[in-house]
Amino acid sequence: MYIDSLPCGTDRERERYWRARWLFTLLYLGGLRISEVSGNTMGRFFCRRDADGHGRWWLDVPGKGDRERLVPASAEMMVELGRYRRERGLPVLPAPHEDTPLVLPLGKSMKPLTRAALHTIVKGVFAGAAQKLRLRGDDHTARAAQLERASAHWLRHSAGSHMADGDVDLRLIRDNLGHASLTTTSLYLHPDDDQRHRETEEKHRIDW
Repeated sequence: MYIDSLPCGTDRERERYWRARWLFTLLYLGGLRISEVSGNTMGRFFCRRDADGHGRWWLDVPGKGDRERLVPASAEMMVELGRYRRERGLPVLPAPHEDTPLVLPLGKSMKPLTRAALHTIVKGVFAGAAQKLRLRGDDHTARAAQLERASAHWLRHSAGSHMADGDVDLRLIRDNLGHASLTTTSLYLHPDDDQRHRETEEKHRIDW
């Protein structure tokens, strides 16, 4: 993965690496929109026990059209959150109602990044990956051109496609991504949240 090839020789390079890794984790594992990243905080992560007493982490996301949804925060996502927070000198787990933005600027600022700034980070990663792919030869030109056109929405779309390919129930995918419905006949389906969390964690991964 291109992000893992980013330089980490200086403090700033290391910070840039962990930020990119965390942002792509949110966009892909969480299926979040850019606006849902820029407008959210780490204090919206919370742990809730399921019927068997197991603690499951969730991210409360204010979504499109002022609708809120709960996104499963898989064990993999929580590990990445802890790593990113540790790099920023924060406790591994966020406190309830903590106002730290989900993704931070480089340096000491604790202000949220704008949607435009987040888009720039994402496009920069895709551009770097495309450049690296072109070095492999002409056989990779088409794939490199596709990467250069990729965006945060492409990651969200890929998340939905890969969950479907992994046999995650389409109703669960709908709820994870915050879509109003899959078809007009599924408007009133409400799958069990614990099942949604289990299936998402088992079948939708990055494996950094």
